[in-house]
Amino acid sequence: MMHPPLLFQPIFREKVWGGRRLADRLGKSLPEGVRIGESWELADLPDSIPDGRSTIANGPWRGRTLREVLHEQREWLMGSAELTEEGGFPLLIKYLDARENLSVQVHPDADYVRAHPEAHLKSEAWVVIDAEPGAVIYKGLKPGVTEADLRAHAGTPAIREDLVAVPAVPGACHYLPSGTVHALGAGVLVAEVQTPSDTTFRIDDWGRTGRELHLEEAIECIRFGVDGGDAGEPSPPPIEVGSTRTFELVRTPYFGLERIELRSAGVLEIVTSGMPEVWMILSGSGGIEVAGEPMNAMERGQTWLIPASLTGASARSGTGLEFLRVSLPSPVEGALA
Repeated sequence: MMHPPLLFQPIFREKVWGGRRLADRLGKSLPEGVRIGESWELADLPDSIPDGRSTIANGPWRGRTLREVLHEQREWLMGSAELTEEGGFPLLIKYLDARENLSVQVHPDADYVRAHPEAHLKSEAWVVIDAEPGAVIYKGLKPGVTEADLRAHAGTPAIREDLVAVPAVPGACHYLPSGTVHALGAGVLVAEVQTPSDTTFRIDDWGRTGRELHLEEAIECIRFGVDGGDAGEPSPPPIEVGSTRTFELVRTPYFGLERIELRSAGVLEIVTSGMPEVWMILSGSGGIEVAGEPMNAMERGQTWLIPASLTGASARSGTGLEFLRVSLPSPVEGALA
């Protein structure tokens, strides 16, 4: 029996800056009366992070965690892809809905992690799904901003003048390597792909009180003098093959990210090349067919893990299908890097 790709139950995170657009734009069934800032779509974090592991929502392993099945079916799921040092899936996949500005923050870089084993390196990419007119992403420090400037401005309105603000354009991808000061601006909905860490150092919280700031830790991680303020427009032009258009968004040492459009009635053969993939369904509908098995219906807002060993499978579009495809670097790529 060929097991189907894995579908997951989202893990909703209440945030002071969160909103309700995950329901409106992606069809999520959110709890009533709660500001949901994050939907963790695929998570396999260490035991120290509460409610940090995804539960499977389909097939014979429904109700079990990804970690449990990963340890039983590692080769089938992962192929030659590597796990984290703790034995978990090497990415954390989310949606973020910013009704208000997120805190100005930075994540640990490799040097900080080596000196502080309790911290975890975090590099991430945002793909803008929706944005209100005039919305921005804060991405990097302006040229000439020094440690002394940041210390003087943290916790005051002057911090805004230190940050590079770039327009939030739907479809654009923004890579935020560890050490980059950043903040998601109000009115922006993004998909986030990141290394599996929840270590965040806040520099400023836009006048909100009650949440801890971590200026000293942040200063140790910030890459002063490195410009992060590119516009983040998707490039190069898409690759068109039959009914499929593929936009390559970013390729990093930790993951690759593409946006794929499959036209109505189109078919896309699934070729994993011995590595797992994650699909985030942004719009439309369709299904995944596996030889000899019933079709697995795909709908907007769902996130699927395509196992490395899946064969004889294809994706079929119903009303047209748009999704993000997340890939992992192969050990060969790592050896050549």
